[in-house]
Amino acid sequence: MDFRAARQLIDPLWMDSILPALVEYIRIPNKSPDFDPEWQSHGYMEDAVKLVEGWCLRHAPRDMTLEVVRLPGRTPLIFMEIPGSIDDTVLLYGHLDKQPEMSGWEDGLGPWTPVIRGDKLYGRGGADDGYSAFASLAAILALQEQGLPHARCVVIIEACEESGSYDLPFYIAHLQQRIGTPSLVVCLDSGAANYEQLWLTVSLRGMINAKLSATVLREGVHSGFSSGVVPSSFRVLRQLLTRLEDENTGAMRLPELQAEVPPDRLAEVRQVAEALGDEVWTQFPFAPGVQPMGQDNVERILGRTWRSTLSVTGAAGLPPLGSAGNVLRPETALALSIRLPPTADADRALAAVTRELSRDPPSGARITLDANAQGGWNAPSVAPWLGTALEQASQQSFGRSFMCMGEGGSIPFMGMLGAAFPDAQFMITGVLGPASNAHGPNEFLHVAFARKLTVCVAQVLAAHALRQQA
Repeated sequence: MDFRAARQLIDPLWMDSILPALVEYIRIPNKSPDFDPEWQSHGYMEDAVKLVEGWCLRHAPRDMTLEVVRLPGRTPLIFMEIPGSIDDTVLLYGHLDKQPEMSGWEDGLGPWTPVIRGDKLYGRGGADDGYSAFASLAAILALQEQGLPHARCVVIIEACEESGSYDLPFYIAHLQQRIGTPSLVVCLDSGAANYEQLWLTVSLRGMINAKLSATVLREGVHSGFSSGVVPSSFRVLRQLLTRLEDENTGAMRLPELQAEVPPDRLAEVRQVAEALGDEVWTQFPFAPGVQPMGQDNVERILGRTWRSTLSVTGAAGLPPLGSAGNVLRPETALALSIRLPPTADADRALAAVTRELSRDPPSGARITLDANAQGGWNAPSVAPWLGTALEQASQQSFGRSFMCMGEGGSIPFMGMLGAAFPDAQFMITGVLGPASNAHGPNEFLHVAFARKLTVCVAQVLAAHALRQQA
């Protein structure tokens, strides 16, 4: 591939067409179904689908077909197919649903308010993962513009990823024959440890999502009259969580939530820790005086990529401080996010968590647990051809070598694909670098990095075709 010619096509396409489309995409509050149960009647998901569909049809690679596939009662899925001159298949994946608003946005910014400041496009969903459909087609267009061979490309853009992709298995089964057997999977929904080189994601944690509640009364009672006799629902939950987590260290107690770190992954973690130094933790917006967890940067990387963790991400039954009277509340409920090591058995982990939170309720409180789990993913070894292609792409776009690192989040589709296509190679990457803050306030897309990443994807697609021809 002619690197300069690819840049000459991709950079203007980004600035003149992709960026304006993302501005309009950010304005749409198309929250994932878990965060907008009335998504169908609200119509925002449909608006996002139409926007992406329209752009893709206007910028379609040669002979592309596009269908918005709709299974009854499920979020839609955009399915694109671009014929190739190589008898093989590449699968490119992204999603267009978004996380909820979250509070704490800076003045002038907001989840549905696109703002461009320098190389950054602020707003919900541009980086996670609205750009993926546009970047995927731009990479393919770069090959076709140069007359280069490429494999048949299948592009899947789902609308349920932020809710755990629970609709996706039904679509994969429905589209199995049309997808075929890919030898390369490209996913643009991951992260980068900096914006100075290409990053390959080699593992993803699994997750248990849970809603846990403790009920102790039929109605609230004056705390002076009842405390000391009626147990606190908050304390009941605190006791239950201690069964899972050491509250002093954050270490998870259950063996089903642990997994051994493979030697190759440990070696990669040490390389990343040496390359990044304290950037491993200084990228986070710590409040003054707060210290990072972990004894050193190797342990900190392992902590966010290979260790299980517990986070309380929401609560119910707690009134705002301004209206918190002296009342012992009848119920407290917590939303829990339990991250699992990439190779942990998610079903065993869920069974263990359910057992610990359900047995012997403290003070006989009524405990309700609603939980589901999804497994993590550990990538196969990088094939020599892919390693060479990634290195050349990173050197040409960034002047530095590519690096491998696990991510602490989850992409459910990767586990599905890893099981379905064990011989496939994976290019899992993305634009979620330092401070980009996906899911949180002030989320942004680093536009210059995204443009370079798009060129890297085009180069890998070209290398894949040459490898197949060899």
